[in-house]
Amino acid sequence: MKPSRLAPILAVLALALAVAGCGGGGDSADLSQSDVAVVGEQSISKQQFEDLMATAQASFKQQGRKFPKQGTSEYASIKSQAVTLLVQQAEREAKAKELGVDVSDKQIDDRLKQIKQQYFQGKETTYKAQLKKQGLTEEQVRSDIKAQLISEGLFKQVTNDVKVADADVHKYYVAHASEYQQPESRQVRHILVKKKALADSVYTQLQGGADFAKLAKKYSLDTVSAAQGGKYEAVKGRSVAPFDKVAFALKTNEISKPVKTQYGWHVIQALTAIKPAGKTPEKQVSDQIRQQLLQTKKNDAVNAWAKDLQKDFCKGSQIKYQAGFQPSPDPCTTATSSGTDTAG
Repeated sequence: MKPSRLAPILAVLALALAVAGCGGGGDSADLSQSDVAVVGEQSISKQQFEDLMATAQASFKQQGRKFPKQGTSEYASIKSQAVTLLVQQAEREAKAKELGVDVSDKQIDDRLKQIKQQYFQGKETTYKAQLKKQGLTEEQVRSDIKAQLISEGLFKQVTNDVKVADADVHKYYVAHASEYQQPESRQVRHILVKKKALADSVYTQLQGGADFAKLAKKYSLDTVSAAQGGKYEAVKGRSVAPFDKVAFALKTNEISKPVKTQYGWHVIQALTAIKPAGKTPEKQVSDQIRQQLLQTKKNDAVNAWAKDLQKDFCKGSQIKYQAGFQPSPDPCTTATSSGTDTAG
């Protein structure tokens, strides 16, 4: 998470994984002149809206972009997104209470301390300077951290029972067999130079018994492999063709004459026999596949939950907007017109 308003906002959006929901269960609070909207019994103040728009302006400024003027379609779009986001946060905070997801001041303090340490080396002055640069207050940051922690808590609650069966792992492995094919490979070492004359000299020195590793460190333009004495794992089909052809034609310990590629001249030595092409055993990749499938299933579960939440909150019309603040298009129109209603 970055130490800015953006990351917590994105965390809430990621939780939704769908168009923003609307409203909230139960009775709706009265809409006052100081509100841009109410969600169930929760008010969203104009100050909250103005703070979010100020953050957006600061973000535009940092990117060297002009913030859209009021009255333009671009400004209206940003305004709609800001209101929608605030409504989302209010909805999820209300739902979190129903599900027993609570965020304490200590949790917020701990996360903020982590942010300061990770991104500002624990320096309060550097942190404050960043807040000023982004047009943020401490209160806004704490509010966003709370929103993120709620988001994380809801995600955990909704996906707590999601599991992946062994059969699903095997099915994926079989269906994606080509991803686990391993081409021929072998350990080689090489020295890369620009001029053929130098390559010929290196080859001659090696034939005379010179130390390959020392010459690699002295001459090779491939500094990564040179640091390892020129060692390189050649995987068939992954190197440039001339290099590949020679690397897999050499006998073990044989040294090639200079080979020209687009990078220069190589002198190559094969260090091991060729490892035959094969397939990575399912056992070696099963944990990786399981985690990948688990994350997908969790995202799907949250997506379904968010859509159901939208329908449940919207069908009671428990959201009210101040004049001029209703998003366009109204997310509730999308939510109530898509599919069959289910409980949130």
